[in-house]
Parts: sequence; structure tokens; C-alpha cells
Amino acid sequence: MALPKSALNDLLSAIRAGGDIDVLRQGMQLVLQELIELEAGQAIGAARYERADGRLTHRNGSRERLLSTKAGDVELRIPKLRAGSFFPSLLEPRRRIDRALWAVVMEAYVHGVSTRKVDDLVAALGIDAGVSKSEVSRICGELDKLVGQFRRRRLEHTAFPYLFLDATYVKAHDGASVVSKAIVVATGVTARGDREVLGCAVGDSEDGAFWTSFLRDLRSRGLSGVRLVVSDAHEGLKGAISAVLLDTAWQRCRVHFLRNVLSHTPKGSSQMVAAVIRTIFAAPDAAGVAEQLDAVAERLEPRFPRVSAMLRQAAPELTAFAAFPAAHWRKIWSTNPLERVNKEIKRRTDVVGIFPNEAAITRLAGAVLLEVHDEWQVAERRYLSKGSMARLALAGDDGVPQLEVDRQEAALLAS
Repeated sequence: MALPKSALNDLLSAIRAGGDIDVLRQGMQLVLQELIELEAGQAIGAARYERADGRLTHRNGSRERLLSTKAGDVELRIPKLRAGSFFPSLLEPRRRIDRALWAVVMEAYVHGVSTRKVDDLVAALGIDAGVSKSEVSRICGELDKLVGQFRRRRLEHTAFPYLFLDATYVKAHDGASVVSKAIVVATGVTARGDREVLGCAVGDSEDGAFWTSFLRDLRSRGLSGVRLVVSDAHEGLKGAISAVLLDTAWQRCRVHFLRNVLSHTPKGSSQMVAAVIRTIFAAPDAAGVAEQLDAVAERLEPRFPRVSAMLRQAAPELTAFAAFPAAHWRKIWSTNPLERVNKEIKRRTDVVGIFPNEAAITRLAGAVLLEVHDEWQVAERRYLSKGSMARLALAGDDGVPQLEVDRQEAALLAS
């Protein structure tokens, strides 16, 4: 690729002078424009002013295009052709998340979100120039199609022994009012130990009917093999799990439980109570977990009878993890893995502030989850190791306690 000598001389002079020209931006513009010309020449079959027998068409002027780069906005010229069309590959639309936010910005503008908030969002994206309504329609249509396919994809390709469920909230317009909308998300661990995003939905509230509909959709798409569901103790969610996911154990998120307990504990004693409760999860085996819970409840009963009662009442769902391989405990006794996904959703949605409608929420949240799912598919390490998943299969459906499974496995390895 030979850059125009006159342009290079101008750039060199600007560098030597150290003047007020943005040299980096000008250099970027020079290189990008030359790449466009080179690609156009390949599409036409001849470079500019070149006579060639294999020419397919001729240039017919150019149209301007503004490209946002890390060096700033650069003005580029895209050659137009007498026959056919040409669009350089380096100006392909942005990555999914950028397109999602871009579409949300313009849709928010169309639906009357304040100009100040739109300006803040544009600045956060680093886009100094606007975008046409036709471009918005194209971006939204393409992204909605991808997100829709992802949310409707089949799930029967593998079993998902572990299922994580949680929700996060955003603000959206509902007529003249601004209301809270729930984004419910499901992730799962496959029989091979990999993670997948299984689904998401947006609704008015996190009630039982909403969760039931969401879980039934997962089942209709082929979700199977669920052995343990990990979630908080939301009443609507608990009812939906028992109604849709029959014969599965339920692990109450220990982090959410601890928050509930500490809300009934004097502030001066909260650290001590939390430390004592955490000793339950430090036990080495299932029997030790049960014994330690009883011991902690007994210890706390004189000073904190309500906390002791909460522990005894929640014991079955709080210690459900203990029936599974010990290597999995840290990753299945809370919804923390899914909380990190929700934080990424919130990080992206906080840029928007108030969404114009549910479709815009679904578009952005779905695009974020699609990116997360793709990253998990190319991760170098499995979420749970192949060996530990084999231990889960060994525990199987015969109801053998995990402690006995560990002993059987140790005997097999020793033989």
C-alpha cells in the first residue's frame, strides 16, 4: 500500500512544526482512507486512473462518512460505483453491545427522553456525531433478530445439573410514569462443567406468575437434567420452582440469607453473628455441615432467638449444597456467579438511566447476555472440572449421600 507522497509530506511537516493540528487523528484518517481506496480498487478491478482489462465498473464520485475512533472523529470518503455498490469492511457496524447502546440512545430520543440524558449517553459512548433514523432502524432490526434467536434457542443439547436464577431491576417509562422493571436471568452449568446463559425476560414485577412463565419457557425449549436450583427466597420464585421444576433440590443463596439474618441483628453484633454463621459452610462434609448448623443455632439462641429460629427453619434449603460434590460447594451455595452477570447488565444499563420501553431493555440486556454467553463458550477453563462433574454423575439419582460417594470413589482410586 503506497500512501500519497503529498499527504505524507503534509503530515511530516505538521509533526516537525508541532503545531495545533491533531497529528494522530490526521495520520489515522490518511491510513484509513488509503485502505478504503485499496479495497475499492479490488472491488472495481482497477485502481484509480488505472486502465485494466478486468475492470468490472467505474467510480462515480464519493460520499462522506464520519468514523468515531480512539483518536477522534475522522472524515472518510467512500467511493460510489456506476454499477453495484461498495462498502468498506473497516466501516462495518460496531460490536453488539455498542450497537445496542447506540440503538437505545436513538430510541430514547425518539420516545422523548430528555436531551440532557441523551447527550450524556452519547458522550459516554464516545460518539460525537449523530446517526440517522434509518440507521437506527437497521441497527435495531439486526440486533433484535440476534437477541430473539438467542432467547429462543433450544436447550436439549445437554443436561444442566445446576440452574441459577436471579433478577435485577431497571427504570423504564410506562406512559407518563417511570416504573421499575425486573430483568430475570437464568444461567446453568452443563454436564461437562461449562456455563451457559439459558434465558432472560423483562416484566412488571418478580411475582410468581412471571417466574412460572419464565421457567415453563425454559422447559419448553428443552431444559432438562436439573438437580439443584440456586436462588434467593423470593416467595414467587419458590412457588414457581416447586411447580415447574419437580424433583429438584433448592439451594437458598447463603448471601441473601445472611443479609436477611443481619437485618434482625443489632449492628454491634452483626459481625460476630455473621462470622459464627459462616462456620457452617467451613465444615468438611455433609454430616459436619448439619452438625455445625445445629451447634450454631444452639449457641445463638440465648442472645438472638430470632436468628436461631431462622437458621433452624431454613436448614434444609440452606444446606442443600452438601448433598453434592464438595468441590462444587463454593460455586453452588450462593447466586454470586449470577450476581456478577447482573452487575455487568447494571453497568451497561446505568448508562441509559431510564429506558423508553420494555423492548429497549430486552434489546440491551439480551445483547449483554449474548456477549457473556459467547465469552463463556471460548473460556480456557471449565467452570467446574471434568473430574468433579464425574463425581456428580456418580452420586446420580440413587440417593446415595455424597459422603458415601466420596468413600466409594476413594476406594476405587486406591484399588
